[in-house]
Amino acid sequence: MKWLFWGAAVLIAYTYAGYPLWLWLRKGFRAWPIQRGTIEPSVSIVMVVRNEEKVLTTKLENLLALEYPQERLQIVVVSDGSSDRTEAILHEYARDPRVQVMMNQLSRGKASGLNDALAIEQGEIVVFTDARQKLERGALRALLADFADPAVGCVSGELMLGDPDSGEAVQGMGVYWRLEKKVRELESASGSVVGATGAFYGVRSELLSAIPPETLLDDVLIPMKVVRSRKRVIFEPNARAWDLAHQGSEREFARKVRTLSGNYQLLQIAPWLLGSENAIRFEFVSHKLMRLFIPFALLTCLCTSAFLPGPFYRTVLAAQVMFYALSLVGMARIRTGLFSRLGDAAYTFVVLNTAALVAFANFVSGRKVAWTR
Repeated sequence: MKWLFWGAAVLIAYTYAGYPLWLWLRKGFRAWPIQRGTIEPSVSIVMVVRNEEKVLTTKLENLLALEYPQERLQIVVVSDGSSDRTEAILHEYARDPRVQVMMNQLSRGKASGLNDALAIEQGEIVVFTDARQKLERGALRALLADFADPAVGCVSGELMLGDPDSGEAVQGMGVYWRLEKKVRELESASGSVVGATGAFYGVRSELLSAIPPETLLDDVLIPMKVVRSRKRVIFEPNARAWDLAHQGSEREFARKVRTLSGNYQLLQIAPWLLGSENAIRFEFVSHKLMRLFIPFALLTCLCTSAFLPGPFYRTVLAAQVMFYALSLVGMARIRTGLFSRLGDAAYTFVVLNTAALVAFANFVSGRKVAWTR
C-alpha cells in the first residue's frame, strides 16, 4: 500500500511541480530565443460563431479597429446554424469588403466551420479567434512579430481573465490560468508550446490542412500538426485577448469537461501524437495526458493514507481533509481575505479534477461531447 501512496504522490508532484521545474532548468541551459521583427503579411482572421448576437457586433468592431493595414486584412466569419440575429448582423457587416461571411443553415460543429473558413481564406497568416474575447488594439502586430522567425509556424496569444482596466483576476480560475500560462511560457522559451490559446492564435497558411469534423480541441490539434511539420509553436505574452474571469460555475465546468474530453479524443483521431512524428511527445504527455490521471492519484493518496500506520501518514491524511474542507469555503463564496483566496484556489482545484473524472467517464462510456457556443 505504501507503493501505491508514493507512486500517486510522485505523479501529483511531477505534474504540478516537477515538469515546470524541468522546463525552467531546460530554459537555463538550452534557451531558444525568437527572432522578432516588424512584418506586415496578409492576414485572414477566421471565426466560427453560433447564436452570438449579444457579442458579435462588439467583436467585429474590435477586429476592424485593430492596428494593422486594412488592405492587408481579411475577416472570415462562419455561422454554424445560428437561430438568433447572428446572421442578420453578419449580412450587415458583409457590406465591408474586408469581411466575408458564410452561413451554414445546419449546425455541424466548430471544426467543420473552421474547415469552411480555411477554404476561402487568402492570408499568408491565418489568425483564429472566438466571438467573446476582446483583442487589444496592438495584439495582432505583437502576434505577427514572431513570424519574422522562419522557424516559427504558430504563435499563441495570451488570454487575460479579468478587466483591462483593473487587471487580471487573482482568485479561482484566474490563479489556475496564471499557472497554466507560466508553463506555456517556459515551454516556448526553449522549444514549443503544447497547444495554443483558442481565443487568439495564428498559423502560417501553408501549414494548415483540414481537421476531422468531430475535433473538440482545434487549438491543440492544429498547433501539434505545426510541430509535426518541424516548425515551432510559440507563446507571445504581448498579444493579449481579454475575457471575463467568472462566467458561471456550470459553464466553466462544462467547458473544462469538454477540454479534458478533447484530450482523450486527440489520442483517437491523432495517434501519431504518441509516436516519433511528434517532436514534443514528452511535453505532450507531461502537460496534457498526466493531468488526466491526477484525480485517480488524489483518490489513491487519500485512501491509502487513511489505512497506512504512523504519524506521517496521519498528518498527510489530516492535511488532505483540511484542503478539501477549505474547498467548501470557496464553493460557499465566503469572503474573508487570505482565507477566501485559499478557498477559491482549493475549490478550483477540486472542480478541475472532478471535470477530469467526468471526462474519463465520457471516454469510457463513449459519450460524445459536442462543441457549444
